[in-house]
Amino acid sequence: MAKLLVALAAGAAVYTPHTAAFTLMPNARINPSYSTFSTTGAVMMGSSVVPSHVTSGTALSMNLIEKSDQSIPQSSTSSKRKLALKFLSRAVVSLSVIALTTSASPQAAFAAKVSAAPEVVEHLHTGQKVANFFRTFGLPDLAILALISAMPVIELRGAVPVGLWMGLPITTVLPACVLGNMVPIVPLLFLLRNEKLKKMMSPILKRAEKKSASLGVGSVEKQWASLAAFVGIPLPGTGAWTGAMGAFLLGMPTAVALSSIFAGVVSAGVIMSAITLAGRKGGIAALAALAIFTGKEFFAAGDAKQDFLEADPYWDQSTVPVNVRKNKAPFTGKVVSTKRIVGPKATGETCHIVIDHNGDFPYWEGQSWGVIPPGTNEKNGKPHSVRLYSIASSRYGDDMTGKTGSLCVRRATYWDPVLKADDPAKKGICSNFLCDTKSGDEVKMTGPAGKVMLLPEEDPNTDYIMVATGTGIAPYRGFIRRLFTENTPAGNAYNGEAWLFLGVANSDALLYDDEWQAVLKSHPDNFRLDYAISREQENRKGGKMYVQDKVEEYADEIFKKLDNGAHIYFCGLKGMMPGIQDMLKTVAEGKGLDYDEWSKGLKKKKQWHVEVY
Repeated sequence: MAKLLVALAAGAAVYTPHTAAFTLMPNARINPSYSTFSTTGAVMMGSSVVPSHVTSGTALSMNLIEKSDQSIPQSSTSSKRKLALKFLSRAVVSLSVIALTTSASPQAAFAAKVSAAPEVVEHLHTGQKVANFFRTFGLPDLAILALISAMPVIELRGAVPVGLWMGLPITTVLPACVLGNMVPIVPLLFLLRNEKLKKMMSPILKRAEKKSASLGVGSVEKQWASLAAFVGIPLPGTGAWTGAMGAFLLGMPTAVALSSIFAGVVSAGVIMSAITLAGRKGGIAALAALAIFTGKEFFAAGDAKQDFLEADPYWDQSTVPVNVRKNKAPFTGKVVSTKRIVGPKATGETCHIVIDHNGDFPYWEGQSWGVIPPGTNEKNGKPHSVRLYSIASSRYGDDMTGKTGSLCVRRATYWDPVLKADDPAKKGICSNFLCDTKSGDEVKMTGPAGKVMLLPEEDPNTDYIMVATGTGIAPYRGFIRRLFTENTPAGNAYNGEAWLFLGVANSDALLYDDEWQAVLKSHPDNFRLDYAISREQENRKGGKMYVQDKVEEYADEIFKKLDNGAHIYFCGLKGMMPGIQDMLKTVAEGKGLDYDEWSKGLKKKKQWHVEVY
């Protein structure tokens, strides 16, 4: 959030007032290939002069559009339709008008100065070209403005300057642009519920998910503020369309998403109007207003330390909470967000679910929560039994407030070979309940349970070897966030090496890869990562690469680390352990070790941690 605000402030700060006349700048050069011109310092846009850094991102797309225009007859109606489609497609892949110019003069001065200006070559921006195209159909300027505002990428931020270029007063331009930008968002949020449409739009949705990944972090209030800021700050890749797709993917309630997007659209309109009419001062003032409006949710804890849930000393495990809440008196948490975190080709659906416990249900990294799904067992009429899920966040939660916790859940389904479809009667009750939850849904929980997977933190030089299959990655995410992402006493002191092995079926099934890559970049000397992708990699024997095969590649190094006091963790389906143990036994025997005695020694020293299900 802070980086976005600084970036836009820097961009706005370079605007300087110019006269609103069509004047070819001294450093401009004519481009004969495309009948337009570009400059190294400024670019003419309509009746204004705009610094070239504003238009550099669209210069290539403008040339491509104009080049393609040469082969399209302009006289027929069908060719006009084709041209419109080309404009729309270009709008999806390139940023349209960010701002036209600054001007200290009132809007009425534009027309007067233009009439007195010498005749020059006029460079029309995409938004202006689209407006001129729609004018050929006899549409009124106000309707054209609303249409441009509704277009992806151009949206309100590109339409506001176009409206002023048309000569419309800002009091007319701003409401028309806000309305036009919001009109397609309402049906979009509902249409995205259609599975066929989601499949068709999967590439676009995937990009939107990456752009808006941070929107799902934190409380509903924080989500609302972050979405409003995301939509409101006029930078490439943001806007109402991307924000709507991101909100849908993150499971935000429709009413929350719509109100937040509307606030963002209005903010974007105010910012663009201020930049266009009042230059850098207006842009900075509008940006500051947006920062005040949404920023309090982000800046308050921006540099805060995550040290308020620590033991004294931080590595003392005598106060770990265990089974504070039980079946007869479960804790009720509220879902903040539910988000699918695997690609379309993954073997099954895995979701990341953030639950608000308001700080009243604390836990430590490596523990599990029990979840009681609603309803009763059809066989005996009793409430459903508790299912345990490893907690996938540190004790501070994804928002680092200490008031949320996260679960990583794979939807359990049963494929009936006879029906050639999923049998709903055999689906996992609790996993499907959790993966279907929406923001605000209540979840009954027990625990926290377990101490076997806790991190021993007394010696900051301890190496951790973490082996997981699928959702067994959950506790390790809490470990890694505590050690490398958050500002914790344990992380600040840590000098050892955390080594993560993850086994999945294919690349689309990789979990939290973006987080691991970020840690690799920030802590290359303390974090290692190895994937075993069974359907895409081969082991040394030419067979499928399973997680035990990947571990075996580093057997000598791992055995040495364990001899020096490293701790090794295993988490995932219980079917992973026989293969791992067989591999370790073979390696141990090859080293002349008695595997049973060797493993007993690790367990006695509490270096061996297993949690399978």
